[in-house]
Amino acid sequence: MRKVILMITDSLGVGALPDAAKYGDQGADTFGHIVREMEAAGTPINMPNLLALGWGNIDGICGGKLAVSEPAGCFGKMAEISAGKDTTTGHWEIAGLKTDVPFKTYPNGFPADFMAAFEDAIGVECLGNYPASGTAIIEELGPEHEATGKPIVYTSADSVLQIAANINVIPLDRLYEICLTARKLLVGDWACGRVIARPYIINAAGERERTSDRRDYAVTPPGDTILDLIKAAGKEVYGIGKIGDIFNEKGLTTNIHTKSNMDGVDKTIEALAMDFEGFVFTNLVDFDSKYGHRRDPIGYGKCIEEFDARIPEILEAMGDDDILMITADHGNDPVEEGTDHTREYVPLVVYGKPCKKGLNLGIRASFADVGTTVADLLGIEGTGVGESFKEEILL
Repeated sequence: MRKVILMITDSLGVGALPDAAKYGDQGADTFGHIVREMEAAGTPINMPNLLALGWGNIDGICGGKLAVSEPAGCFGKMAEISAGKDTTTGHWEIAGLKTDVPFKTYPNGFPADFMAAFEDAIGVECLGNYPASGTAIIEELGPEHEATGKPIVYTSADSVLQIAANINVIPLDRLYEICLTARKLLVGDWACGRVIARPYIINAAGERERTSDRRDYAVTPPGDTILDLIKAAGKEVYGIGKIGDIFNEKGLTTNIHTKSNMDGVDKTIEALAMDFEGFVFTNLVDFDSKYGHRRDPIGYGKCIEEFDARIPEILEAMGDDDILMITADHGNDPVEEGTDHTREYVPLVVYGKPCKKGLNLGIRASFADVGTTVADLLGIEGTGVGESFKEEILL
């Protein structure tokens, strides 16, 4: 039975979109700048498996120097038609839902009336409430939080409220409860795309270290996505990583949380061994959270290499009718100033025994082309957003 596997290399953009200047992202190129920085450090990127599938053959990537003569897969890149450059918008468009009005952001922190209502609801005052790096703010406000029990609230250039806490001060279940309270309040005039729980510990070296128990609480998609349509057709929709959080579990039949990229790969391989027909949708968040936002191009490059090394296992686990697609949801150029996402094209690599080899899919007009194709491959009509490339890729 056919499975279509879609793996999101979270934030791994491949060059600025034509409208990037509107977002302050002219010149952004997440992948290209990672390659450049690794070469400058004397450790050229080593990703033979993704390159063999055609990653380096995508139009505009690194001037063609990573291209191979006979790619094993189909390849291309996709533009975003939605307004914004955040995780939720990118994933929703991938799944066939266009966002016309970008999610509201809070560059000066959340308004006083919201904070008063939120603190009243959770029964404790909060610290922070301004844009910050998550790793920096727990160092700055961690001692006061640990002494008083007050949770740390912060935001970013995205539409997000993040709540950090030492789990020995605010237990994990209580932190999740606090985040759910915020999620319920952040509607109407206080609308916000996501609430993120950011638990941390003090490790053996005495350093504050964020744990893998992050939890995202997104708004529910306002309309049906391909997840809903595939589920309604009686097929499996198997979400891995933060997919369930991004879609508020709408349209999923199975929701699997993960601890890391490699855990996400493991869970994907496990899903491939299961007896069902449907959609396996995996998000690999470490690229974004550990390296993009922290502006660490070398770490990001090593993370790509780590994923690349697992590609043969994924391909080996695939059935004869299975089709793998790899893309991203936005950029996060690690050489740009600040810690924000970047408005970029995203890569597209497609592989499977039923697929052609070496086919250039060109520049797709929307991220939704992927979702529409996923639905088409499973014999289901899409949402009406995006163009299927099923007939182009199949032998």
